[in-house]
Amino acid sequence: MSRKPVHLAVYDTLADWETGHATAWLARDGYEIRTVAADSTDLVTTIGGMRVKPDLTLAELRPEDSSLLILPGADLWDTGDDLAPFARTARAFLDAGVPVAAICGATAGLAREGLLDDRAHTSAVSFYLAATGYKGGERYVDADAVIDGGLITAGPTEPVAFAREILGLLGAFEGEKLDAWYRLFHDSDPAAFEVLNS
Repeated sequence: MSRKPVHLAVYDTLADWETGHATAWLARDGYEIRTVAADSTDLVTTIGGMRVKPDLTLAELRPEDSSLLILPGADLWDTGDDLAPFARTARAFLDAGVPVAAICGATAGLAREGLLDDRAHTSAVSFYLAATGYKGGERYVDADAVIDGGLITAGPTEPVAFAREILGLLGAFEGEKLDAWYRLFHDSDPAAFEVLNS
């Protein structure tokens, strides 16, 4: 069965550690990972200094051509409106019934876009999102990762929980295998390795 690619947003100051588990395991499961920049395919530099050559721009991205849009955190989410086009793209994806996953600062961008007003969600801490002036404070959940209405959210310290929700949503792992994957990478449970590889 042919699968649509997973699209990973890339921009300067992207937090390298937040999406690696998700993208690596999706790729191992047969998903093509394509990187998307705002308006140029010039190199972007992550917060860790890695240089990434984007595959396409937001203008070229269509929800119907994607399995998922992943929005990593980045310093730029909190220093201006440079990344607002990614939040608007997330709205288009959700409106089209295509899931979105946002972690760390990307959750604040989605809050500013109004996408967390009517969905259960999480982030670093509740007051971080409250500072955006959004109207969804009562829907905030103090959890590692939350999925609601096709939107996955997580805080910056939870890349493994974030990946678990993504892998489960896209069927890379299910049931006992998904639980084992999480126990192995989150809890360092050696017994989980045997279950995962059985």
